[in-house]
Amino acid sequence: MASQGTGYDLSASTYSPDGRIFQIEYANKAVENAGTAIAVRTRDGIVFGVENQVQSRLMVPGSNRRIHTVDRHAALTSAGLLADGKHLAGRARDEAKNFTDVYKQQVPIKTLVERVALYMQAFTLYSSVRPFGASAIVGGVDEMRGPQLFVIEPSGVVWGYNGCAVGKGKQLAKTEIEKLALGEISNEEAIDEVARIIFKAHDDAKDKDFELELSWIGPQTNMRHAVVPRELREEAIRKAKQALDDEMED
Repeated sequence: MASQGTGYDLSASTYSPDGRIFQIEYANKAVENAGTAIAVRTRDGIVFGVENQVQSRLMVPGSNRRIHTVDRHAALTSAGLLADGKHLAGRARDEAKNFTDVYKQQVPIKTLVERVALYMQAFTLYSSVRPFGASAIVGGVDEMRGPQLFVIEPSGVVWGYNGCAVGKGKQLAKTEIEKLALGEISNEEAIDEVARIIFKAHDDAKDKDFELELSWIGPQTNMRHAVVPRELREEAIRKAKQALDDEMED
């Protein structure tokens, strides 16, 4: 990742001669090396799925979640440095609460995303700080625009999506998401597809064991963010493994 001069990666406020900011590129590398996180927007709402890598067999299952509730109607998940992702979730909660305190209503998803993105972008402007080593997926359902889904990159750039993926298996996951009729499937159908995609993106030969983390927002949860019930999650895992076995046989 070296340019024509060294020393240009010592500060996030320094450009290299060819116009690059290396610390932002390093932050993107941290995202690319993390477990895959995906989210899709269905006709009902939003479904999140995360490949939560198990760092040690001694860890308590489900003790280190990467999908965070931001407000009743919104959630955030991230890929990259775990601590950075949790900090962003905390900041998003503060922004949601601040908006509610001032305007006496739930924060619109787009407004929430723009506030978090400006916060992330501020960390690319000064030599005394470093960019966040995480990309955040923010999704939710608000009264004005319905289901919405956004990705915030370490640079602070925001993109709106119908379906998105960040992390190690990003390219394969995006290819699989593009095959789905996202505007037509329900949340229940999306849970099975999200589980299948994460299992397919996971490389058993190279990657550690992982826990599948699933959550959703939709009519099934009264438009509130909630963890997918255990029975649905286990059934989705069973179907995902069966689909992988069928592909291998073909």
